[in-house]
Amino acid sequence: MRFEFATAARIILGAGTLREVGPLAKEFGPRALVVTGADPERAGPLLAVLRQHSLGSSIFSVSGEPEIETVRQGVAMAKQENCGAVIAFGGGSALDAGKAIAAMLSNTGELLDYLEVIGRGEALTRPSAPFIAIPTTAGTGSEVTRNAVLASPQHRVKVSLRSPFMLAKVAVVDPELTYDLPPAVTASTGLDALTQLIEPYVSSRANPMTDALCADGIRCAARSLRTAVENGRDTAARMDMSVASLFGGLALANAGLGAVHGFAGPIGGQFPAPHGAVCAALLPHVMEANLRALRLRQPATDALRRFEDVARLLTGCPTATTEAGIDWVLKLVADLRIPGLSRYGLKREHTAELVAKASQASSMKANPVVLTTEELVGILEHAL
Repeated sequence: MRFEFATAARIILGAGTLREVGPLAKEFGPRALVVTGADPERAGPLLAVLRQHSLGSSIFSVSGEPEIETVRQGVAMAKQENCGAVIAFGGGSALDAGKAIAAMLSNTGELLDYLEVIGRGEALTRPSAPFIAIPTTAGTGSEVTRNAVLASPQHRVKVSLRSPFMLAKVAVVDPELTYDLPPAVTASTGLDALTQLIEPYVSSRANPMTDALCADGIRCAARSLRTAVENGRDTAARMDMSVASLFGGLALANAGLGAVHGFAGPIGGQFPAPHGAVCAALLPHVMEANLRALRLRQPATDALRRFEDVARLLTGCPTATTEAGIDWVLKLVADLRIPGLSRYGLKREHTAELVAKASQASSMKANPVVLTTEELVGILEHAL
């Protein structure tokens, strides 16, 4: 056995931990670029903490999922405003934008030099500028991952900027920041977190450390996602979902993902679909396709036992079958009113192109079994 595990230099999780950001940020210089989501006013509590510690800040707002041009603009602002550090405050889009901006602040050349698929894929040569990640949703786990997902409208695809240098100096996970999330956002981001716990657990790169994180994270999401959607002020449920999201980020960064995320990149690059909702729509159908393919082509694989583990963690039943786990996910997706992919404009005529792109996605490499074109087509058709 051989595996590696890498993550943020420091992780702080707990209710009210946002108040600790001031002294932490002060270690990285007198001024920071604060990267927020579309509504920068939500970062008011963070800005107040920075002011209390005599820290200057410049606000860079990211509207929607970050694009290549978004990163270029953020880097230009950080340099113009003499910001030596980057603090990202928001959902996955803000965190990924902040992560990429911090990386390009300290590395020379163009962003396309370092991007996968559409760029040259060169390795970053220098550590990122000091980066603090503060998630305000419970889903992406981006605060502890080493990549930033960026959209390229020109190429109609999402690609990653990826490097161990991009891991945050500090990740601050404060469940209080999620209390006011709307139910629909809680549902889609929570299902993203669940996907990012299930996929690494059954992935071909799973290891004992990620297994432990995934198992506990799945338990947290299974018992608390519904409650968090129904009552956003339930502190125990919000804590569970913050833990689930964090553990999913730790797991995916070290064990990879699978076919759900293999599809999610190409779909998100072509259609105006929220990442979490895409993952939710795909998850049960990918689970079913993987299970069928494993039984047909690899009946002796340990991955089948792992799917049983997932079912038992989800249902809380020690004798649950893999089919029971899939049924549990299908019911959850239906109960949380996650729409099919056709809601976002995806039609059967798009299937061939999306399957071709998904087959080449880096996430697909860790799927527990190589799925055929026919199996991938079937997943998309069921998810419509």
